[in-house]
Amino acid sequence: MSTVLDVEQNVCPADAVEHDLETPHGVLHVTIRGVPKGNRPVILTYHDIGLNHKSCFNTLFNFEDMQEITQHFAVVHVDAPGQQEAAPPFPTAYLYPTMDELAEMLPSVLTQLKVNSVIGMGVGAGAYILTRFALSHPSLVEGLVLINVNPCAEGWIDWAASKFSGWTSTLVDIIMAHHFSTEELTENQELIQTYRLHIAQDINQDNLALFCASYNARRDLGIERPVIGLNEDTVSTLICPALLVVGDTSPAVEAVVECNSRLNPTKTTLLKMADCGGLPQVVQPGKLAEAFKYFVQGMGYMPAAGMTRLARSRTTSSSSIASMDRNRNLNATLDTSSSRALDNQEQPRTMEVSC
Repeated sequence: MSTVLDVEQNVCPADAVEHDLETPHGVLHVTIRGVPKGNRPVILTYHDIGLNHKSCFNTLFNFEDMQEITQHFAVVHVDAPGQQEAAPPFPTAYLYPTMDELAEMLPSVLTQLKVNSVIGMGVGAGAYILTRFALSHPSLVEGLVLINVNPCAEGWIDWAASKFSGWTSTLVDIIMAHHFSTEELTENQELIQTYRLHIAQDINQDNLALFCASYNARRDLGIERPVIGLNEDTVSTLICPALLVVGDTSPAVEAVVECNSRLNPTKTTLLKMADCGGLPQVVQPGKLAEAFKYFVQGMGYMPAAGMTRLARSRTTSSSSIASMDRNRNLNATLDTSSSRALDNQEQPRTMEVSC
């Protein structure tokens, strides 16, 4: 598979404005593309370990179909502390924020940017941070697209090391195992070489180690699938619509399925991309852009936008299309009968797209 990568695009788009914003837990580097449109939410992104907003999201947001979406929404890209390009090293005694603290930096960012609400898009560690943010500040989050999210507390470092016993497992090796499946590491050499060099050369290694340690020390999100009519008002779970995304050969498949099992099925869709590994936003930007477009349409935005890519895909099953329609209808309906909600709980929606 030939993949167009934007990892090395160091020039910001003409409409991009960069800020370093003070928050209660340190400075955050953010990049804003476009101007907020009235009362609409902005799209807020948060990247994974070993990446920054450019290497994580450039391929997706520079894709033609995504340009149609960003005509309707401003975008705020967040770089975790010390992970942006040319970031200076932290002082020797610097205490890196915990994952909870990273989530608590975001309300201050929105206040300073005069943003009322967001549609979050996060990958890996960024997906965890945005989920924690939505749980703590539900009024600020209208929807979430969570790629490779892991709701559990266990660290990935031991898992990665066990997969590569006999290797000299450097930090770069472990992060590569976090992002890519064994098949990708051996078969997709162009993609692997590009990201290995980026992780090793473009990110300050000491800063990266601190971010990785923070993610590895995360606590369980503590979310629980509600039982409609019994405890939906008391359990901790997302109240906004959520689109969970994972490639079918990604190392994160089990974690994403686990997260799906803990969320309200009437508000959650699981999108498993066939023939796709650990970075669907890079390898399949067209499919993800189309799914994202459908997601925001289900929230009531962009009603006139076309849906040609998924609608015409011969590899998308009729059951997938039905699942997508159910998601759109349910997201647009605030009052759902208990019996229908229970039916959906017994049959969580799963949309599988063959790419």
